[in-house]
Amino acid sequence: MSNTRRATTAVIGLAVAGTLTLTGCKNGNEELAPAPSAPAPSAPAGGDQSAAPATPDAGQSSGAPAGGTPAGMAKPGQTFKIGETATVPFDYGKTKGGTIALTVTAIEQGNPSDLDVFKLGDQVKGKVPYYIRYSVKNVGTVDLSFTTVGHMKGLLGDGSEAGKLSVIGKFDKCPNDSLPKGFTNGQTATGCAVALAPSAETKVSGAEYWGNPYNSLSDGKGLVWK
Repeated sequence: MSNTRRATTAVIGLAVAGTLTLTGCKNGNEELAPAPSAPAPSAPAGGDQSAAPATPDAGQSSGAPAGGTPAGMAKPGQTFKIGETATVPFDYGKTKGGTIALTVTAIEQGNPSDLDVFKLGDQVKGKVPYYIRYSVKNVGTVDLSFTTVGHMKGLLGDGSEAGKLSVIGKFDKCPNDSLPKGFTNGQTATGCAVALAPSAETKVSGAEYWGNPYNSLSDGKGLVWK
């Protein structure tokens, strides 16, 4: 894919323990490649995702207390209603010690045709996209400019994981840019994650945030909205 052309790319993360990651590009080229066992951290150089694509689901850095979350933060496994806010410790790359107020504001059903732009063909046949919309507020003292709040996934009605489609570049149906320059205490922004229901009969009814430190705790429980 030419470096001079901005393209939207999507990667499907299978909800089950699969062995493949499926990549689709807007220019029609399709690639099938082994899924990485552990995505490496990659911080965007600026606020425009399309100008600086990064590895999908780039990990936030570790550094959480060994005993769990800091005092005053949301606890692993804690459940919130849609619209309720969780106070969350936040690191990204070399940016350490941040604190955000994270709110899942809506889970909206999309149309299967929304996925046509990715040219993934049979890999998304029968699947229905859902858009998990959330807001982020900096409630700490660390400047979080150009960091990215990811690690949001969908949950099906039985509590199992929905499929995940990670977008690199611009996707108007579900924009999720890096946090802007000057994202200091009191600043707010919005984000969006794409979840895939396996069929029209199954709905994505919840969302789970599993960024640090929740993804490094022994119980592996994130924060749930439903």
